[in-house]
Amino acid sequence: MKILLVVFIKIIKDPVHGYVEVEDFALALLDSPVLQRLRYIRQLGFSYLVYPGANHTRFEHSLGTMYLADVACRKFRLSDEERTLVAAAALLHDIGHGPFSHASEPLMKEFLHHSHDMIDDLVHEETGHVLLQHGIDPDEICDVVHGHHALSGIIHGDLDVDRMDYLLRDAYYTGAPYGTVDAQRLIRNMIRTDEGVVLDENGINAAESLLIARTLMRPTVYFHHVSRIGENMFHLAMLEHLKGGGMMASDVFRMDDAACIQVLRTSKNPVAQMLAGRIYERRLYKRALYVGGDQVNATAYPSGITLETSRSLSEKIAERSQADPHTILVDIPPFPSDMSMGVRVKNRHAVVSFEELSPRMHTLNETRREQWRLGVYTLPEQREAVAEVAADVLHVKKPTRQDTLF
Repeated sequence: MKILLVVFIKIIKDPVHGYVEVEDFALALLDSPVLQRLRYIRQLGFSYLVYPGANHTRFEHSLGTMYLADVACRKFRLSDEERTLVAAAALLHDIGHGPFSHASEPLMKEFLHHSHDMIDDLVHEETGHVLLQHGIDPDEICDVVHGHHALSGIIHGDLDVDRMDYLLRDAYYTGAPYGTVDAQRLIRNMIRTDEGVVLDENGINAAESLLIARTLMRPTVYFHHVSRIGENMFHLAMLEHLKGGGMMASDVFRMDDAACIQVLRTSKNPVAQMLAGRIYERRLYKRALYVGGDQVNATAYPSGITLETSRSLSEKIAERSQADPHTILVDIPPFPSDMSMGVRVKNRHAVVSFEELSPRMHTLNETRREQWRLGVYTLPEQREAVAEVAADVLHVKKPTRQDTLF
Protein backbone atom coordinates (compact mmCIF):
# COMPACT_ATOMS: atom_id res chain seq x y z
CA MET A 1 0.00 0.00 0.00
CA LYS A 2 1.47 3.36 -1.03
CA ILE A 3 1.14 6.38 1.24
CA LEU A 4 0.60 9.67 -0.58
CA LEU A 5 2.34 12.58 1.12
CA VAL A 6 0.55 15.84 0.40
CA VAL A 7 2.57 19.04 0.69
CA PHE A 8 0.60 22.27 0.70
CA ILE A 9 2.27 25.11 -1.21
CA LYS A 10 1.34 28.77 -1.18
CA ILE A 11 2.61 31.18 -3.83
CA ILE A 12 3.87 34.60 -2.75
CA LYS A 13 4.78 37.28 -5.33
CA ASP A 14 8.12 38.86 -4.50
CA PRO A 15 9.30 41.91 -6.51
CA VAL A 16 12.90 40.67 -6.54
CA HIS A 17 12.60 36.93 -7.15
CA GLY A 18 9.17 36.65 -8.72
CA TYR A 19 6.87 33.86 -7.56
CA VAL A 20 8.12 32.19 -4.37
CA GLU A 21 6.71 28.82 -3.38
CA VAL A 22 6.11 28.48 0.36
CA GLU A 23 5.60 25.01 1.79
CA ASP A 24 3.45 24.26 4.82
CA PHE A 25 6.31 24.33 7.37
CA ALA A 26 7.46 27.73 6.07
CA LEU A 27 3.93 29.10 6.02
CA ALA A 28 3.48 28.10 9.67
CA LEU A 29 6.72 29.91 10.56
CA LEU A 30 5.78 32.98 8.52
CA ASP A 31 2.51 33.23 10.46
CA SER A 32 4.31 33.19 13.84
CA PRO A 33 4.35 36.53 15.73
CA VAL A 34 8.16 36.62 15.86
CA LEU A 35 8.37 36.59 12.05
CA GLN A 36 5.35 38.82 11.49
CA ARG A 37 7.11 41.43 13.64
CA LEU A 38 9.77 41.64 10.90
CA ARG A 39 7.16 43.20 8.61
CA TYR A 40 7.64 46.36 10.68
CA ILE A 41 11.44 46.38 10.90
CA ARG A 42 13.09 48.28 8.06
CA GLN A 43 15.86 46.36 6.38
CA LEU A 44 18.07 49.44 5.98
CA GLY A 45 17.44 51.28 9.23
CA PHE A 46 17.52 55.02 8.51
CA SER A 47 18.36 54.82 4.81
CA TYR A 48 14.75 55.80 4.08
CA LEU A 49 15.82 59.32 5.07
CA VAL A 50 18.00 59.27 1.94
CA TYR A 51 16.10 56.95 -0.38
CA PRO A 52 12.31 57.30 0.00
CA GLY A 53 11.79 53.85 -1.48
CA ALA A 54 13.98 52.11 1.12
CA ASN A 55 11.04 50.96 3.21
CA HIS A 56 11.49 47.24 2.57
CA THR A 57 11.57 45.06 5.62
CA ARG A 58 13.36 42.17 7.30
CA PHE A 59 10.28 40.05 6.53
CA GLU A 60 10.77 40.42 2.78
CA HIS A 61 14.48 39.74 3.10
CA SER A 62 13.86 36.61 5.17
CA LEU A 63 11.45 35.32 2.54
CA GLY A 64 13.96 36.03 -0.23
CA THR A 65 16.78 34.36 1.68
CA MET A 66 14.59 31.28 2.14
CA TYR A 67 13.88 31.21 -1.59
CA LEU A 68 17.55 31.37 -2.58
CA ALA A 69 18.46 28.84 0.13
CA ASP A 70 15.92 26.45 -1.35
CA VAL A 71 17.38 26.96 -4.84
CA ALA A 72 20.87 26.20 -3.49
CA CYS A 73 19.69 23.10 -1.60
CA ARG A 74 18.07 21.72 -4.73
CA LYS A 75 21.23 22.48 -6.73
CA PHE A 76 23.24 20.51 -4.15
CA ARG A 77 20.64 17.73 -4.26
CA LEU A 78 20.19 17.73 -0.50
CA SER A 79 17.59 15.51 1.09
CA ASP A 80 14.14 16.92 1.88
CA GLU A 81 15.02 16.95 5.57
CA GLU A 82 18.22 18.94 4.95
CA ARG A 83 16.46 21.31 2.57
CA THR A 84 13.68 21.95 5.11
CA LEU A 85 16.25 22.62 7.84
CA VAL A 86 18.19 25.16 5.77
CA ALA A 87 15.04 26.89 4.49
CA ALA A 88 13.67 27.21 8.05
CA ALA A 89 17.01 28.60 9.27
CA ALA A 90 16.98 31.12 6.41
CA LEU A 91 13.53 32.29 7.47
CA LEU A 92 14.51 32.66 11.13
CA HIS A 93 18.05 34.00 10.84
CA ASP A 94 17.04 37.66 11.39
CA ILE A 95 14.36 37.36 14.11
CA GLY A 96 16.79 38.74 16.68
CA HIS A 97 17.04 42.19 15.09
CA GLY A 98 16.02 45.20 17.14
CA PRO A 99 14.21 48.30 15.84
CA PHE A 100 15.72 49.76 12.67
CA SER A 101 17.81 46.60 12.12
CA HIS A 102 21.57 47.17 12.34
CA ALA A 103 21.07 50.69 13.71
CA SER A 104 20.19 49.21 17.11
CA GLU A 105 23.06 46.69 17.11
CA PRO A 106 25.56 48.81 19.14
CA LEU A 107 22.82 49.53 21.68
CA MET A 108 21.91 45.85 21.90
CA LYS A 109 25.53 44.98 22.62
CA GLU A 110 25.75 47.79 25.19
CA PHE A 111 22.62 46.88 27.15
CA LEU A 112 22.01 43.18 26.44
CA HIS A 113 25.63 42.14 25.77
CA HIS A 114 24.83 40.17 22.66
CA SER A 115 24.12 40.72 18.95
CA HIS A 116 21.06 39.98 16.85
CA ASP A 117 22.48 36.57 15.94
CA MET A 118 21.70 35.21 19.41
CA ILE A 119 18.28 33.86 18.49
CA ASP A 120 18.31 30.67 20.59
CA ASP A 121 15.70 31.80 23.14
CA LEU A 122 13.41 33.21 20.45
CA VAL A 123 13.65 30.05 18.35
CA HIS A 124 12.76 27.81 21.27
CA GLU A 125 10.16 30.00 22.94
CA GLU A 126 8.41 31.50 19.92
CA THR A 127 8.76 28.90 17.17
CA GLY A 128 9.86 25.69 18.91
CA HIS A 129 6.42 24.08 18.83
CA VAL A 130 5.99 24.89 15.12
CA LEU A 131 9.39 23.47 14.26
CA LEU A 132 8.82 20.27 16.23
CA GLN A 133 5.43 19.78 14.61
CA HIS A 134 7.19 19.65 11.24
CA GLY A 135 10.05 17.46 12.39
CA ILE A 136 12.65 20.24 12.59
CA ASP A 137 15.07 20.35 15.54
CA PRO A 138 15.22 23.90 17.04
CA ASP A 139 18.77 23.29 18.30
CA GLU A 140 19.89 22.34 14.80
CA ILE A 141 18.32 25.57 13.45
CA CYS A 142 20.43 27.57 15.90
CA ASP A 143 23.55 25.65 14.91
CA VAL A 144 22.96 26.51 11.24
CA VAL A 145 22.46 30.21 12.03
CA HIS A 146 25.53 30.34 14.30
CA GLY A 147 27.74 28.69 11.67
CA HIS A 148 28.21 25.49 13.65
CA HIS A 149 26.61 23.15 11.15
CA ALA A 150 27.84 21.46 7.97
CA LEU A 151 25.14 23.32 6.00
CA SER A 152 25.75 26.77 7.55
CA GLY A 153 27.73 28.02 4.56
CA ILE A 154 24.61 28.21 2.43
CA ILE A 155 23.26 31.02 4.62
CA HIS A 156 26.46 32.50 6.06
CA GLY A 157 29.65 32.20 4.04
CA ASP A 158 31.74 33.84 1.37
CA LEU A 159 29.05 33.12 -1.23
CA ASP A 160 25.94 33.01 0.91
CA VAL A 161 22.31 33.48 -0.08
CA ASP A 162 21.74 36.00 2.72
CA ARG A 163 24.17 38.45 1.10
CA MET A 164 22.88 37.73 -2.40
CA ASP A 165 19.34 38.62 -1.39
CA TYR A 166 20.09 41.77 0.58
CA LEU A 167 22.30 43.23 -2.16
CA LEU A 168 19.65 42.60 -4.81
CA ARG A 169 16.82 43.82 -2.58
CA ASP A 170 18.59 46.91 -1.28
CA ALA A 171 19.56 47.96 -4.81
CA TYR A 172 15.99 47.41 -6.03
CA TYR A 173 14.35 49.51 -3.32
CA THR A 174 16.91 52.32 -3.17
CA GLY A 175 17.27 52.54 -6.94
CA ALA A 176 21.05 52.38 -6.56
CA PRO A 177 22.42 50.71 -9.71
CA TYR A 178 25.36 49.09 -7.92
CA GLY A 179 23.85 46.03 -6.22
CA THR A 180 23.38 43.89 -9.31
CA VAL A 181 24.21 40.28 -8.47
CA ASP A 182 23.48 37.31 -10.72
CA ALA A 183 22.37 35.08 -7.85
CA GLN A 184 21.01 32.33 -10.07
CA ARG A 185 24.26 32.05 -12.03
CA LEU A 186 26.27 32.02 -8.83
CA ILE A 187 24.22 29.20 -7.35
CA ARG A 188 24.30 27.21 -10.58
CA ASN A 189 28.09 27.31 -10.52
CA MET A 190 28.51 26.36 -6.86
CA ILE A 191 29.68 22.80 -6.20
CA ARG A 192 29.33 21.22 -2.78
CA THR A 193 32.22 18.96 -1.75
CA ASP A 194 33.34 17.27 1.47
CA GLU A 195 35.75 20.18 2.00
CA GLY A 196 33.08 22.83 1.45
CA VAL A 197 31.69 24.82 -1.45
CA VAL A 198 33.77 25.12 -4.61
CA LEU A 199 32.99 27.56 -7.41
CA ASP A 200 33.12 26.47 -11.02
CA GLU A 201 35.29 28.84 -13.07
CA ASN A 202 32.21 29.82 -15.10
CA GLY A 203 30.93 31.59 -11.99
CA ILE A 204 33.95 33.83 -11.45
CA ASN A 205 32.40 36.89 -13.11
CA ALA A 206 29.22 36.50 -11.06
CA ALA A 207 31.29 36.20 -7.85
CA GLU A 208 33.26 39.31 -8.79
CA SER A 209 30.03 41.21 -9.38
CA LEU A 210 28.97 40.35 -5.83
CA LEU A 211 32.23 41.74 -4.42
CA ILE A 212 31.94 44.88 -6.56
CA ALA A 213 28.33 45.37 -5.45
CA ARG A 214 29.33 45.10 -1.78
CA THR A 215 32.06 47.68 -2.33
CA LEU A 216 29.99 50.23 -4.26
CA MET A 217 26.92 49.95 -2.02
CA ARG A 218 28.91 50.91 1.10
CA PRO A 219 29.27 54.68 0.52
CA THR A 220 26.08 55.13 -1.51
CA VAL A 221 23.71 53.20 0.77
CA TYR A 222 25.09 51.44 3.85
CA PHE A 223 27.37 54.28 5.04
CA HIS A 224 25.66 57.26 3.43
CA HIS A 225 26.24 60.26 5.69
CA VAL A 226 22.53 61.10 6.09
CA SER A 227 21.80 57.56 7.19
CA ARG A 228 24.73 57.72 9.62
CA ILE A 229 23.44 61.00 11.05
CA GLY A 230 19.98 59.53 11.62
CA GLU A 231 21.52 56.43 13.19
CA ASN A 232 23.71 58.43 15.57
CA MET A 233 20.80 60.65 16.61
CA PHE A 234 18.84 57.46 17.30
CA HIS A 235 21.69 56.07 19.43
CA LEU A 236 21.77 59.16 21.62
CA ALA A 237 17.98 59.25 21.94
CA MET A 238 17.97 55.61 23.08
CA LEU A 239 20.83 56.18 25.52
CA GLU A 240 19.04 59.13 27.07
CA HIS A 241 15.73 57.30 27.28
CA LEU A 242 17.14 54.13 28.81
CA LYS A 243 19.49 55.73 31.31
CA GLY A 244 16.52 56.78 33.45
CA GLY A 245 15.61 53.14 34.00
CA GLY A 246 11.93 53.70 33.29
CA MET A 247 11.84 50.84 30.80
CA MET A 248 13.64 47.53 30.46
CA ALA A 249 16.13 47.59 27.59
CA SER A 250 15.07 44.08 26.58
CA ASP A 251 11.50 45.34 26.08
CA VAL A 252 12.65 48.14 23.78
CA PHE A 253 14.65 45.79 21.58
CA ARG A 254 11.60 43.60 21.04
CA MET A 255 9.64 46.56 19.64
CA ASP A 256 9.24 47.35 15.97
CA ASP A 257 10.32 50.62 14.34
CA ALA A 258 7.05 52.52 14.82
CA ALA A 259 6.59 51.50 18.45
CA CYS A 260 10.20 52.41 19.28
CA ILE A 261 10.12 55.86 17.68
CA GLN A 262 6.81 56.58 19.40
CA VAL A 263 8.27 55.63 22.78
CA LEU A 264 11.17 58.01 22.15
CA ARG A 265 8.91 60.82 20.92
CA THR A 266 6.87 60.59 24.13
CA SER A 267 9.84 59.94 26.42
CA LYS A 268 10.05 61.75 29.74
CA ASN A 269 13.65 62.51 28.86
CA PRO A 270 13.65 65.84 26.98
CA VAL A 271 16.78 65.01 24.95
CA ALA A 272 15.36 61.70 23.74
CA GLN A 273 12.09 63.42 22.89
CA MET A 274 13.87 66.22 21.00
CA LEU A 275 16.06 63.88 18.96
CA ALA A 276 13.22 61.50 18.09
CA GLY A 277 11.11 64.46 17.01
CA ARG A 278 13.85 65.72 14.74
CA ILE A 279 14.28 62.27 13.17
CA TYR A 280 10.53 61.94 12.66
CA GLU A 281 10.34 65.35 10.98
CA ARG A 282 13.67 64.88 9.19
CA ARG A 283 15.26 67.91 10.81
CA LEU A 284 18.62 66.22 11.00
CA TYR A 285 21.97 67.39 12.26
CA LYS A 286 24.50 68.38 9.60
CA ARG A 287 28.12 67.50 8.93
CA ALA A 288 30.63 69.69 10.73
CA LEU A 289 33.50 67.35 9.88
CA TYR A 290 33.56 64.52 7.37
CA VAL A 291 37.08 63.29 6.63
CA GLY A 292 38.80 60.20 5.31
CA GLY A 293 41.87 58.27 6.32
CA ASP A 294 44.16 60.74 4.58
CA GLN A 295 43.32 63.40 7.18
CA VAL A 296 43.07 61.27 10.30
CA ASN A 297 44.74 58.11 11.55
CA ALA A 298 41.94 55.75 10.54
CA THR A 299 43.91 52.65 11.51
CA ALA A 300 43.72 53.82 15.13
CA TYR A 301 40.04 52.84 15.03
CA PRO A 302 40.04 49.26 13.67
CA SER A 303 36.83 48.47 15.58
CA GLY A 304 35.40 51.98 15.58
CA ILE A 305 34.56 53.51 18.95
CA THR A 306 32.11 52.55 21.66
CA LEU A 307 29.01 54.57 22.46
CA GLU A 308 30.71 55.67 25.69
CA THR A 309 33.81 56.93 23.88
CA SER A 310 31.64 58.72 21.33
CA ARG A 311 29.80 60.57 24.08
CA SER A 312 33.07 61.41 25.86
CA LEU A 313 34.51 62.97 22.70
CA SER A 314 31.26 64.82 22.03
CA GLU A 315 31.31 66.31 25.52
CA LYS A 316 34.93 67.39 25.12
CA ILE A 317 34.15 69.13 21.81
CA ALA A 318 31.01 70.68 23.29
CA GLU A 319 32.84 72.10 26.28
CA ARG A 320 35.48 73.79 24.13
CA SER A 321 32.97 75.10 21.58
CA GLN A 322 30.50 76.21 24.28
CA ALA A 323 27.72 74.04 22.84
CA ASP A 324 25.19 71.67 24.36
CA PRO A 325 26.75 68.15 24.41
CA HIS A 326 23.52 66.71 23.03
CA THR A 327 23.89 68.76 19.87
CA ILE A 328 27.20 67.12 18.91
CA LEU A 329 27.68 63.58 17.64
CA VAL A 330 31.01 61.90 16.93
CA ASP A 331 30.78 59.04 14.44
CA ILE A 332 33.86 56.86 13.98
CA PRO A 333 32.82 53.58 12.32
CA PRO A 334 35.07 50.51 12.22
CA PHE A 335 37.86 50.67 9.69
CA PRO A 336 36.86 48.24 6.91
CA SER A 337 38.57 44.89 7.07
CA ASP A 338 39.82 43.33 3.87
CA MET A 339 37.32 41.28 1.91
CA SER A 340 38.41 37.76 1.16
CA MET A 341 36.94 34.94 -0.86
CA GLY A 342 37.69 31.66 0.88
CA VAL A 343 35.82 29.77 -1.79
CA ARG A 344 38.11 27.85 -4.13
CA VAL A 345 37.61 27.71 -7.88
CA LYS A 346 37.55 24.56 -10.01
CA ASN A 347 38.88 24.91 -13.52
CA ARG A 348 39.70 22.23 -16.08
CA HIS A 349 43.01 21.35 -14.48
CA ALA A 350 42.84 21.94 -10.73
CA VAL A 351 41.14 23.56 -7.76
CA VAL A 352 42.82 26.89 -6.96
CA SER A 353 42.18 29.90 -4.74
CA PHE A 354 39.77 32.57 -5.96
CA GLU A 355 42.51 35.23 -5.76
CA GLU A 356 44.68 33.32 -8.25
CA LEU A 357 42.05 33.74 -10.97
CA SER A 358 40.67 37.15 -9.94
CA PRO A 359 43.10 40.07 -9.59
CA ARG A 360 40.41 42.54 -8.50
CA MET A 361 40.40 41.76 -4.76
CA HIS A 362 43.35 44.06 -3.96
CA THR A 363 41.77 46.98 -5.84
CA LEU A 364 38.41 46.50 -4.15
CA ASN A 365 39.96 46.38 -0.67
CA GLU A 366 41.91 49.54 -1.39
CA THR A 367 38.67 51.19 -2.50
CA ARG A 368 36.95 50.14 0.75
CA ARG A 369 39.73 51.74 2.78
CA GLU A 370 39.43 54.96 0.78
CA GLN A 371 35.66 55.01 1.43
CA TRP A 372 36.04 55.18 5.21
CA ARG A 373 34.88 58.45 6.82
CA LEU A 374 35.00 60.01 10.28
CA GLY A 375 32.05 62.28 10.93
CA VAL A 376 31.12 64.94 13.46
CA TYR A 377 27.52 66.12 13.25
CA THR A 378 25.77 69.06 14.85
CA LEU A 379 23.08 71.72 14.45
CA PRO A 380 23.38 73.74 11.21
CA GLU A 381 24.10 77.00 13.03
CA GLN A 382 27.02 75.45 14.99
CA ARG A 383 28.86 73.81 12.14
CA GLU A 384 31.81 76.17 11.79
CA ALA A 385 32.55 76.50 15.50
CA VAL A 386 32.22 72.78 16.12
CA ALA A 387 34.31 71.88 13.06
CA GLU A 388 37.27 73.94 14.27
CA VAL A 389 37.27 72.45 17.77
CA ALA A 390 36.56 68.90 16.59
CA ALA A 391 39.47 69.02 14.15
CA ASP A 392 41.79 69.86 17.04
CA VAL A 393 40.33 67.28 19.47
CA LEU A 394 40.39 64.47 16.91
CA HIS A 395 43.78 65.46 15.45
CA VAL A 396 42.46 66.01 11.95
CA LYS A 397 45.01 67.21 9.44
CA LYS A 398 44.17 70.17 7.28
CA PRO A 399 43.62 69.21 3.62
CA THR A 400 46.56 69.84 1.32
CA ARG A 401 46.27 72.30 -1.55
CA GLN A 402 45.89 69.36 -3.93
CA ASP A 403 42.99 68.00 -1.81
CA THR A 404 41.15 71.30 -2.00
CA LEU A 405 41.14 71.15 -5.80
CA PHE A 406 38.75 68.22 -5.59
